Amino acid sequence: MKIILILIILISLIGIINGEVGVSDKEILIGSSLALEGPTKELGIQTKIGMMTYINHINDKGGVNNRKIKVIFYDDGYDPVKCVENTKKLIEVDKVFALSCYVGTPTSVKAQPLWVNAKVPIVGFFTGAEALRSPFKKTNFHIRASYNTEVKAFIDKVVKELNYKKVAIFYQYDAFGEAVKSGTELALTSHNLKPIAYGTYERNTEAIEDGLNKILPSSPEVIVMVGTYKPLAKFVKEAKKKGLTKTIFYTVSFVGPEALAAALEKDYSNCIISLVVPPYTEENSKKFPVIKEYLDLLKKYNPDAKPTFVSLEGFVNAKVLVEGLKRAGSDITRDKFIEAVESIKPGQLGTGLKFDYSATDHEGIKQLFLSKFDGKNWVEITNWSEFK
Repeated sequence: MKIILILIILISLIGIINGEVGVSDKEILIGSSLALEGPTKELGIQTKIGMMTYINHINDKGGVNNRKIKVIFYDDGYDPVKCVENTKKLIEVDKVFALSCYVGTPTSVKAQPLWVNAKVPIVGFFTGAEALRSPFKKTNFHIRASYNTEVKAFIDKVVKELNYKKVAIFYQYDAFGEAVKSGTELALTSHNLKPIAYGTYERNTEAIEDGLNKILPSSPEVIVMVGTYKPLAKFVKEAKKKGLTKTIFYTVSFVGPEALAAALEKDYSNCIISLVVPPYTEENSKKFPVIKEYLDLLKKYNPDAKPTFVSLEGFVNAKVLVEGLKRAGSDITRDKFIEAVESIKPGQLGTGLKFDYSATDHEGIKQLFLSKFDGKNWVEITNWSEFK
């Protein structure tokens, strides 16, 4: 009898008495690996701020089905090996129920086999890489549009609206860079075009000179850039100094728009970003209720933090995570959670964003906002003729 009682107590302590790892009577445990130190730390820090702004709000209201949400964050410094180590620890030692808000392509892709093999669900990646989407994986839930979708929307615009055909690619030489490079090539192929030049640089460096020199002789009308904000800002400045003053410089959402604008200083003309969440303007607060909610809660829980697109995306990630936990019910399991997120349909979250999941489609929103910097804010482009 004593042995049985001891076993019951031990099982209760590790959270399995409620039917699932990472779930106890009072808590649901979530894990995240992201850059909190190093050259890309702002992306991880802002993602964490956005996520925890909403999680703290939910916990203050009593949590989900009478359970508080606890999030364990580990820094990976945008290093794939560290991300693998962190993920292994989160799954095997911390025994989290689910993962969320991973930042980066090389890190996420490298760690992916761990959570897929362990059948641990993950909600929200700060990357649009196809390697996390195709082939389809039951564990992976995406909030944002893919990089392929981002690049195609941009290429379609510059080809159809501006009749530009000379496109070069400057990219970070790793899985992230290859993902957007492939998406760009695919988008160009749909217009019977090919890139006219390529240039690369090494991750976590600002060594852009060699890549720029390989592109300069082609005199591109458009350069698709893939990387983080510091090297890309340096690339734009140097390219303009060397004569590319009329070239359009485009990059995908990963860059961190506010950080890029700050790093560009006054060299933001002809720079375009595809955003996966809408600009957080007063006008958009009426069109997208999630923006007003984000701004109000950010002010409450992080009064010293400025709004950013990255923290807004982290906030939206958390909303989907929480909605899945709610719908999974009190007797929550990972399988029930996956089915719950798959049940989310357009208009149900009241965000103004068009979330649509199913058992065969885990890409939440496909909306994009091609935007320029007006000196104060990133705003959606309405008149493409200004780039002629």
